[in-house]
Amino acid sequence: MSFDEKLAEFTKRRDKALAMGSARHLAERKAQGILNARERVAELVEPGSFEEFGLFALGINPLARDRTPADAAVCGFGRIDGRLMGINAADFSTMAASSGRIQIKKYNHIRDLCVANGHPLVNLMECGGGRIPDVMGAAGIGAGGESGPYFRPRTVPTAAAVLGATYGRGAFACVLSDFTVMRRGAVLAVSSPNVTSGSIAEAESPEDLGGAPIHSETTGLVDLVVDTDQEALAAIRRFLSYLPDHNRLAAPRVPVPPGADAAAARLPELVPQERRKTYDVHRAIEAIVDPGSFFGLKERFARAAVTGLARLDGRTVGIVASNPRFKGGALDADACSKITNFIVLCDSFNVPLVFMADTPGFLIGSDAEKRGMAGRIMNFLAAVEEATVPKLALVLRKSFGQAYINMAGGKGDETAAWFSSEISFMDPHVAVSVIFAGKQEANGKSREEMMVEAAGDTSPYNLAAPYMAHAVIDPRDTRAYLISRLAIHSRSLTGGVGEHRLANWPPVPF
Repeated sequence: MSFDEKLAEFTKRRDKALAMGSARHLAERKAQGILNARERVAELVEPGSFEEFGLFALGINPLARDRTPADAAVCGFGRIDGRLMGINAADFSTMAASSGRIQIKKYNHIRDLCVANGHPLVNLMECGGGRIPDVMGAAGIGAGGESGPYFRPRTVPTAAAVLGATYGRGAFACVLSDFTVMRRGAVLAVSSPNVTSGSIAEAESPEDLGGAPIHSETTGLVDLVVDTDQEALAAIRRFLSYLPDHNRLAAPRVPVPPGADAAAARLPELVPQERRKTYDVHRAIEAIVDPGSFFGLKERFARAAVTGLARLDGRTVGIVASNPRFKGGALDADACSKITNFIVLCDSFNVPLVFMADTPGFLIGSDAEKRGMAGRIMNFLAAVEEATVPKLALVLRKSFGQAYINMAGGKGDETAAWFSSEISFMDPHVAVSVIFAGKQEANGKSREEMMVEAAGDTSPYNLAAPYMAHAVIDPRDTRAYLISRLAIHSRSLTGGVGEHRLANWPPVPF
């Protein structure tokens, strides 16, 4: 063949791969406002920065090679905000992006390059499940066992988007990520409804099987739900902006917005002094952190706990707070798991933790015990103790019982309390009720006398006197206090890098 003939052959093959799969399917998606795999990559990265790997790859099945351009995967590296990142994007127009042998090989190659070279990884997923007949038989499933590890040590941050029907290996890639965003109408499940109904005679709609409400509110496997592909990609960019490229770097710092210190003066108005009065702790968080910087994770799940990334004086921090607006701020089993998951993220990528407690304790009862409450509390506490990033504990209004300890009271680098706060083994009203159960008097004292005595013992000054609290502060000084203490607990000897004791914690710590 002449050079021109070879060039024509090259151009033909390249154009076929770039055109992806079913033209009808691609047209339908366009009409619905849903991006295809290549459009998603183009939307995510800086123009002209994407370098593709495996454009000429084809499916392993000889009978389907002509129908598997790039084996249903757009893979490579591109720049997001100037940072080089690996990208795996499923092409649902080709074989429903089902998991084929070569496709998996491409995905794993990009993942391995990211881990070896310190680049974040983004998975843009849709997947019809395992590709049949490729995975049928002993050899088919055996190849899956040889296709590389599922376990992911937290060396580089990984973000994923569920952007359509996502089953099998595509679903696993999402739940193994540090951040997962889901578009409404998409589905995340182990197997499709066809497989489910055929295997266990359970007929479910895709939405009921694994829609956004299930995973954002019940399982907690999804961190954020959005309406469009574009919003999902923007959320990934924002999430990654808080984290370093890899775990040997401190988190990036950004300029501080003008007037960032002003809102903290309103904290006494935002947090009611009355112990039982509800409010949304998000208002307090947003008054403390840099304006507009709070990025909540799993906000629809276990809502008595708030977890999210933010910035203080331009520095990334992880916020863990109890929210009195839900269950009075009492932490239930799901809240324990949610917080544990977040501590693992922050410790793995050198993000200091700020705990803000306003809680009556853990939510107890028969349902909690059936859900392994004691084990979840201990997992939560183990994560707090093992984390080596700076940990600042702050009591806003009240913190009672074991929850005080789990919210890093006495367990962090510093413990502080607002001068108006209360700290005790339990709510004084509950304690006095226990003491007076079936009694008219206790130790010669009336219920009213005991209430005054019990309430007096909850003063933060009683915690500060034996130096169990390092500071008692004016609520209005909270932002300044946290910024100054983070400067002290800088981990300068290691460049802000922790020991990552939690990096090998179970991939989905629930």
